[in-house]
Amino acid sequence: MRRSGCRNFISVGGSKQRNDLGRKCHCPNKVCKLMSLNLFAFFHLNMMFSSIPEERRPEVVEKAYWPLLDLPEAVGFPIGIEATGLTLEIINAIDPGWIARLRERIISGQIEFIGSGYAQIIGPLCPAIVNEQNLRLGNQVYEAILGARPKLALINEQAYSAGLIPLYRAAGYQAICMDWDNLAPHHPEWPAETRFSPQQAIAPDGTTIGLLWTQTFLFQRLQRLAHDDISLDEYLETISSFRTRSPRTLCLYSNDAEIFGVRPNRMATEERVANGEWQRIQSAWQALARQPDVRFVSPSEAFGDYANTTAPLHLETSAYPIPVKKQPKYNVLRWALAGRDNLAINAACSRLTDALEEKRVTTDMEWAQLCRLWSSDFRTHITEQRWHAYLNEVAELEAKHGTSPPPPWPPSKSGVQRSDGRWITVETPALKATLNRRRGLAIQSLARHGETAPPMIVSHLHGRFQGIALQYDWYTANLVFEALDGPKVSDLDWAHTSIDHLPDGIIRVTGTMQSRKGPITKAITFDAIKPRVTVDIWADWPEPGRGSLRAAHICVEPTAFEWKDLTARCHNGGHDQESFALGPGPIDHAAAVSFQVSATTGLGCTDGILDISDGRRGFRIEIDRAVAPLIPMIEHRPEVEGPFCRILLSAQETDDTLKPHSDRRPPLHFRYAILLH
Repeated sequence: MRRSGCRNFISVGGSKQRNDLGRKCHCPNKVCKLMSLNLFAFFHLNMMFSSIPEERRPEVVEKAYWPLLDLPEAVGFPIGIEATGLTLEIINAIDPGWIARLRERIISGQIEFIGSGYAQIIGPLCPAIVNEQNLRLGNQVYEAILGARPKLALINEQAYSAGLIPLYRAAGYQAICMDWDNLAPHHPEWPAETRFSPQQAIAPDGTTIGLLWTQTFLFQRLQRLAHDDISLDEYLETISSFRTRSPRTLCLYSNDAEIFGVRPNRMATEERVANGEWQRIQSAWQALARQPDVRFVSPSEAFGDYANTTAPLHLETSAYPIPVKKQPKYNVLRWALAGRDNLAINAACSRLTDALEEKRVTTDMEWAQLCRLWSSDFRTHITEQRWHAYLNEVAELEAKHGTSPPPPWPPSKSGVQRSDGRWITVETPALKATLNRRRGLAIQSLARHGETAPPMIVSHLHGRFQGIALQYDWYTANLVFEALDGPKVSDLDWAHTSIDHLPDGIIRVTGTMQSRKGPITKAITFDAIKPRVTVDIWADWPEPGRGSLRAAHICVEPTAFEWKDLTARCHNGGHDQESFALGPGPIDHAAAVSFQVSATTGLGCTDGILDISDGRRGFRIEIDRAVAPLIPMIEHRPEVEGPFCRILLSAQETDDTLKPHSDRRPPLHFRYAILLH
């Protein structure tokens, strides 16, 4: 087998090390000279693939994974393979010979193994402790099965947040792989050539990690070639178009292995398996290797001398806080708010996470099971049989740990009934608020008691903004469901209201509103000591249907802040808060991608807290993730009258994974609080 790149010993930090990272050396080996095109590839293996029934897993090993192991020897250069620890365990149970061959290929240098953790979890949606345990357990399995820990990581689904970087570094990873094509449109400040060389990414605390680019366009071109959608000449022309006189690094493939030789049955439009798919890949790469100025390298060798000499990049932006691979229709909300009932199972996993954190002694088996239950594949195109097995396992585990959602039905109305007037004024020693009974107890204004500055939280009535796009009523604390195939449903109706004066000066206002889908009950509780208001919503609906369900909208008063300093802060899977400046704008996380994909992105908010502040005053939104881990979305745009800014708390969004919630029982229940500071 021909070696790509020099692997002689070189001096690194005063010691001799094998040149496994492709660092420049001074030996006479001609292969060491910089070529104009450095190519690498790796394949993602996933035995938990959502749409593949468990009984088909041996077929996947036979028809997809075995040909993959033969590929590096056939083409004459190394490739990468990435898999979770769980996938390796499943393969080992099905075919131990495959694992043995993988180890041989790794030792010989024909395959570089890339890590990702124990289970394929979506890091920006999971609490930091789950991400830590997932990486730790993954390393244990890698050592047990493969005999080594990988240094290069593929972030699961390339769903990235800056707060994850310190966790990957602590787990021993030196670099991560991220998709250029999805990120580049959000970073016009990056030079075009940035895509062709390794970089560094930076975390909120200043921690950096190496960054190797993948490209959606290139992996999809290889898929089209293998599936006989494009010709070999077309594929070779695509790759040749990237050749220049200066060196460039390209990732030829960085996606699923299970789509070659088999089909996962995700989509009705999937092509039949074309004969010789692996052979077409082999022939194409052999043809590329014969071209001048082309050098095939392993993923780690692709780093060369670049990664430590470039200024670190912030991959996230305020408008796009959680980048994900592939086209915009494929975003973080699919695992948070779509699927069969992702909001409910994420709430259950949040409760189970809290239970394990509270235990004094936990086992690796308990954490491994929880990480598996957080897996992304239960949240997309999961088969009916696997879905019901999953629900049963979650229910049994909740019973074991004594975790369960709070009582579903609202409290009885025992207070003073209100049937007159539109406005209700509520005052406690800590708060003063005005509620709109005509509009489902929408919060017209919310302020500290006795405060003279403009209230931070308001509703904007018609005429507040002059721009034609904003000439509507914009309410706070209202629920809206927008169906793909029906009229909009909201709680903006007359509220049949009662007011309860509870112990310790607490006041609770409860209202019931009628809607096309069924009654909605809202209870708003005003604290007497802290400037906090808690909102509970119960929608007695059998099933929402296909559409977006925004459980709350919270409007910000334009005159209440120094907008150039206004910042949103939250945790997205890490221990450190991430900061997103709101001042520049525009930001629209809730913007529809298409008719079928109802929103663009959101914030993980993995400890349930979103803080909005300009450094002088602000407020905090507290989401009860044990009830429902609602996803915050920010909408912010400059206007003549001052910025239009609001936060939406979403309970459901639409995409290709959303399916009817046949297992859900009414009512839907959401809880959040607003704390002024």
